[in-house]
Amino acid sequence: MDMRSRLNAALKTAMKEKDSERLATLRLINAAIKDREIANRGEGEDVVVSDDDVLGILGKMVKQRQESAKAFEEGARLELAEKERSEITVIEEFLPRQLNADEVAKAIETAISETGAESIRDMGKVMGALKSKFTGQMDFGAAGPMVKEKLGC
Repeated sequence: MDMRSRLNAALKTAMKEKDSERLATLRLINAAIKDREIANRGEGEDVVVSDDDVLGILGKMVKQRQESAKAFEEGARLELAEKERSEITVIEEFLPRQLNADEVAKAIETAISETGAESIRDMGKVMGALKSKFTGQMDFGAAGPMVKEKLGC
């Protein structure tokens, strides 16, 4: 089942169960996907958003909510931080399992050897290979410095 179908099925279930918090989060996800489709249409493309694009959108949404929750905690707004965390939980249901540190390191090693990367100038190739295989499974912001380190910088 593709991501859109899974999201729509979850949305219908949340409506039937009258789970308003889950329903609100699922509607936010659908809105973000539709925004991407509209942006693509503006560029002359009439393409439906792919599963990889949806995973990217979901990953971005999780990261935004983590940052918001942290900011709310620092501002002593614990009820808002908790709301952000509950949204993260719903969004993460649709993401694949996150790789642990050892798996990320192994994936980086593999990507470096597959691309034949030798220096920092090849970092784009390595990151591209990682993004094509592990979208939604790793934090690329954290992986970047690890790739730099492996390439000897």
